[in-house]
Amino acid sequence: MSGVGASLPAMSVLDQRALNRALLARQLLLRRHDMPVTSAVEHLVGLQAQEPLEPYAGLWSRLVDFRPSALAELLLSRRAVRTLLMRRTLHLVTADDCVALRPVHQTMLVSRMWSTLRRALPGVDLDELAAVGRPLFEERPRMLTEAAREIVDRWPGVQARTLGDALSTLVPLVQVPPRGVWGERARAYYTTVEAWLGRPPGPESPDAVDALVLRYLAAYGPAATADIRAWSGLSGLRESVQRLRPTLRTFRDERGRELLDVPDGALPDPQTPAPPRFLPAFDNAVLGYDDRSRVIDAEHRGLSVTGARFLLLDGRVSGTWAVTVDGGAATLRITPLRPFTADERDAVVAEGESLLTMFQPEPAHPNRVSITKA
Repeated sequence: MSGVGASLPAMSVLDQRALNRALLARQLLLRRHDMPVTSAVEHLVGLQAQEPLEPYAGLWSRLVDFRPSALAELLLSRRAVRTLLMRRTLHLVTADDCVALRPVHQTMLVSRMWSTLRRALPGVDLDELAAVGRPLFEERPRMLTEAAREIVDRWPGVQARTLGDALSTLVPLVQVPPRGVWGERARAYYTTVEAWLGRPPGPESPDAVDALVLRYLAAYGPAATADIRAWSGLSGLRESVQRLRPTLRTFRDERGRELLDVPDGALPDPQTPAPPRFLPAFDNAVLGYDDRSRVIDAEHRGLSVTGARFLLLDGRVSGTWAVTVDGGAATLRITPLRPFTADERDAVVAEGESLLTMFQPEPAHPNRVSITKA
């Protein structure tokens, strides 16, 4: 990536546009990149995958000539998996990152689960639950509630669905194909990381949190400590930041917050043109910050947790989009959040027509892009 701002003095102020272009460059959104899918997934530290097929659109917008079969093959060959990680949400990661990152997040995962489910798990010993639940998933892939029903009699009054939710956190699990495979619709079946990958998670290395912070900054920075915490869900980052501080460069944003950054992180010219980009639901390019103002206006921030798919124009969330396939024809409907100029409409339609080829590679009918009134 070009445009590294090594000549900028320490503690320079970066305005929103400078931070936006840094985000786009590091998120592989300023231009498409010719790189393997595994390299992109690792660079991004995984892709949000609560909705099983959303990562495909995220990679299509980032990589040259991306084909859904490339990601599907990684899932089927067990070189990529979907598992709970950052913020206790499902992420698509490489197999190597699965076994490396799960131990880093495990304490946070259990803490978030317990804060949510404590009252619904009266009398449940979490260690016992994990011990009796794990063999069920090791035996064969199961749905969470299906496994929970096998052991629910141990805890009268506790719902199987709640036990299943707890098990998804206590036992390191992965969702298995065909769920998450392009063109497939399947229920969520889980097995253990070790059963699926042939190796268990961890143990956590002493410098694992430091490495995660550096990876975040490389893909999302410059960013404040609060941003790292919001993205990862981890607490206790202060010690890691203090250890790393001598190796980091620092800036401030327009609010006066200290921003941390890796020494070689891309800082493109703020006036660099940014092409339209279609982002999937929950994409971390938007969710990966405490202060999301570099990419989305405050009035639209709520969209980031509703499952809306984002359209970026000039690098900012400027619309939402949805694709429907009916009778063999794929249609893209775009809902602007602000008026588009004539040039913007032309660029969005061209990008949208290209996006539709992923949903309908050889259309029997013309692809259609419609833009509603703002």
